Amino acid sequence: MDTAKRNVGILIFPEVEVLDFAGPFEVFSRTRLVPGVASRRTDESAPFQVFTVAKTTETLTAVGGLRVLPDYDFGSAPAIDLLVVPGGFGTRPLLEDAETLQWIHTISQQAEQITSVCTGALLLAKLGLLADKRATTHWGALDFLAEIDASIAVQRHQRVVADGIFTSAGVAAGIDMSLAVVESLLGKAVADETAHYIEFPRGTP
Repeated sequence: MDTAKRNVGILIFPEVEVLDFAGPFEVFSRTRLVPGVASRRTDESAPFQVFTVAKTTETLTAVGGLRVLPDYDFGSAPAIDLLVVPGGFGTRPLLEDAETLQWIHTISQQAEQITSVCTGALLLAKLGLLADKRATTHWGALDFLAEIDASIAVQRHQRVVADGIFTSAGVAAGIDMSLAVVESLLGKAVADETAHYIEFPRGTP
């Protein structure tokens, strides 16, 4: 088990899908190396420091009208060890947003692990980060993912795909993906205990 504390940066943007970013935030922020309810009352055994990052720190509106205040902007965010790129309707304009794409690319060169939820995979594909890899996305965007980069081996029937980069199917599948990342870094026991704490049934990826 690798117990080094890691910074988890979660990208957010206008029209981001709420559970796409909130699900991973819940998993990583509630993970503890010491099991039980009491350990969640402090950060003493927390292996992750979790924060949100957006183009600016101004309040943004997610899918469904939820207003969110980002923790950092692109210029002020701490070093990121684990990047989460969520999806939502807002990913479509980001495919042509040079500043956001450049930021993701820069972080991808520095971070230990890159992940996506739902249509966040489209942004990774646009940058060539999924070239010649297996990957997935929301069922409604599987064909679009293949169109962006024909070299991607699109996995149409998996909730989580790990091929150097972790990608997941839509929305709630981001929780499965995050638990899979926890397991890859900290072991199955920690991932299973985290799932038990948040009362999320772990299934077959």
